[in-house]
Amino acid sequence: MSRSRAPAAALLAGTALLALTTGCASPHGAGGASAPDGTGRMSLPAGATGSARPDLPPVIDRIPTDDEVVFLTYDDGAERDPRFIDLVRERRLPVSMFLTDSVMGPGYAHFARLRAVGASLQNHTLDHPALRGLPYAGQRAEICGQQRKLKSRFGIRPRLFRPPYGTYDTTTLRAAADCGIAAVVLWRAVLEPDGHVTYTRGPHGLNPGDIVSVPSGEAPTLSLAERTVRLLGELEERGLRVGRLEDYVG
Repeated sequence: MSRSRAPAAALLAGTALLALTTGCASPHGAGGASAPDGTGRMSLPAGATGSARPDLPPVIDRIPTDDEVVFLTYDDGAERDPRFIDLVRERRLPVSMFLTDSVMGPGYAHFARLRAVGASLQNHTLDHPALRGLPYAGQRAEICGQQRKLKSRFGIRPRLFRPPYGTYDTTTLRAAADCGIAAVVLWRAVLEPDGHVTYTRGPHGLNPGDIVSVPSGEAPTLSLAERTVRLLGELEERGLRVGRLEDYVG
């Protein structure tokens, strides 16, 4: 099937929603971070619409595509399951790893092996703060600092960025743009620690173009590999496969 590569303007159609079930532990407790308007949805900053600041990266939680693909994205880097590396290699899974420097700590060798078997490494800040409301200098330091870390460790400069807890503001988008980020990636679905999938909005069921967040679970019921295998089974039942997010964005 031909690849559908969506332009930035089209990506904005279903974007910029704050996930109520976050891809990282919420700084506000189990209920998740609240949106500015109190509705549970994050309003799209004016600059991201392309009118005021067309240079700002789009914020996406799914990809408008006719391809039968979903996108698997893994957060933080706390879980270093060696069986997950084997799974990515054996299934040739084009997963995206959004990494936090202070969380992944001494695990760089693990992620180098993941990258060697086909995973992409992306930016999730240096220290995992909630960015919304922080001054520009602080947000830029978190995003650009992780760009430099990943460049130093792996020789790459990521084009994709996921803000911790899914929270951001226009300042975040400005800082991300100035750090070389092409898109800010949220999610429509979450693979929970027990292997079940929850949804931030829309239909309860995976559909083409959905971005799935797989957070690092605290004492998860299933290992990272086990949770992923369960999800792959659900995808197969729906006639879906895993797509490479970087091929559709940026």
